[in-house]
Amino acid sequence: MRTVSGIQPTGNLHLGNYLGAIKNWVKMQDEGECLFFLADLHAITVHNDPEELSNNCREMVAALVAAGVNPDTSILFNQARVPAHAELAWMLICNTPMGWLDRMTQFKEKSGKHKQRSSLGLYGYPVLQAADVLVYQATHVPVGEDQKQHLELARDIASKFNSDTGTETFLLPEPFIGKTAARIMSLRDGAAKMSKSDPSDLSRINMSDDNDTIARKMKKAKTDPEPLPDNLADLDDRPEAKNLVSIYAALADQPQDAVLAEYGGKGFGDFKPALADLAVSKLSPIRERFEELRKDKTAIDAILRSGSEKASAMAQPTVENAYAALGLLRN
Repeated sequence: MRTVSGIQPTGNLHLGNYLGAIKNWVKMQDEGECLFFLADLHAITVHNDPEELSNNCREMVAALVAAGVNPDTSILFNQARVPAHAELAWMLICNTPMGWLDRMTQFKEKSGKHKQRSSLGLYGYPVLQAADVLVYQATHVPVGEDQKQHLELARDIASKFNSDTGTETFLLPEPFIGKTAARIMSLRDGAAKMSKSDPSDLSRINMSDDNDTIARKMKKAKTDPEPLPDNLADLDDRPEAKNLVSIYAALADQPQDAVLAEYGGKGFGDFKPALADLAVSKLSPIRERFEELRKDKTAIDAILRSGSEKASAMAQPTVENAYAALGLLRN
């Protein structure tokens, strides 16, 4: 099993990032070979301040390691240090029909009314996403519900390339969807995903929040007046309640029905303080380790250099095979 996954180095890591992706990354390290990368090439599909992007990359490494990603066990790197990502992306772009990209929903969401002013990179970045995983012959890719379309596209691109060239250049990766808290929602709106771009800081738990702030935000989280039910079906039309139960279950490493078995029939006056205490106990050690790591720029850069060297060595055979399949002269 070889798992490949990336994360945008946007800074301000929050609880949704941790429970929706990083916590599963930590578990995966014991299940097979893992490559985790900072998607800095994806980040430049929109305007970025260069200094801020560099700082965000280093802070993300500190956050990932603090959360439990072990650079001695997994390969942790950034895209820009591994040219094979961009090389393979170009080959795949030349083999991907525009109609496939026209169907991608996230470009429509991100470009909005300004489609003509959006970068070509923003339009074509799903092909780079495909290259990110195909270049390592990944067997599995962790995806949330909102990323399934991108993995399906990667599989389609791989299949078309193999068919067009009469080769078996690429494996077709399978999705890996965590069973717990695959998608964490806003603390102020159970229908909206937790996001750093939400104008309300009360909508999210930042991984840099101190203990008092974490507790206060949990206690102020939007709910409804009804007590918690004793079964999951009765949460279906209660998005805020369902979100808090999901967060508790993910932090406690319990099934959601086990949470309801304990708190069913109780009101949020009982549940929210328990959730706040649990969040503080789980997140405070990560925050303390993060604050320590982020100060050591030399150590962070050493992690990225080492990981990128390993990733480059793993990616190169696939890139060479792709060049050969297309008849491009390299030697």
